[in-house]
Amino acid sequence: MDMKRAIETMEDIRLLVDTFYGKVRENPLIGPIFDSVIGDRWPVHLEKMYRFWQTVLFGEHTYYGAPFPPHAQLPVDRQHFDTWLGLWHTTLDQLFTGEKAAEAKWRGDKMAAMFLSKINYYRSRPSTPLS
Repeated sequence: MDMKRAIETMEDIRLLVDTFYGKVRENPLIGPIFDSVIGDRWPVHLEKMYRFWQTVLFGEHTYYGAPFPPHAQLPVDRQHFDTWLGLWHTTLDQLFTGEKAAEAKWRGDKMAAMFLSKINYYRSRPSTPLS
């Protein structure tokens, strides 16, 4: 029996984010990077991610901030982003179906492409990212 459902509530966002970051933390490639940056502040990070995806998927503006700068100096490349996206898509496919799940995949893809492009841009220039 297929237990997947549409992303409709904050509880769904919490389930998505918690499940996804559980996989991230266990991943041998990207888990150590996240843990080294976030340290013991995982509850704060997860709350921020709930608000981010609530804003992105539901249009309820609860997230205020610039998501790129914290990622600008991370030691990551395409392989890291591909791993992140693989976990993101797997989590969505495992738990959800429907329009918001498809949108979450699309937005994740676009965000990863933009972040990677900006990281590569700033690595090749002596400037500081603004946002």
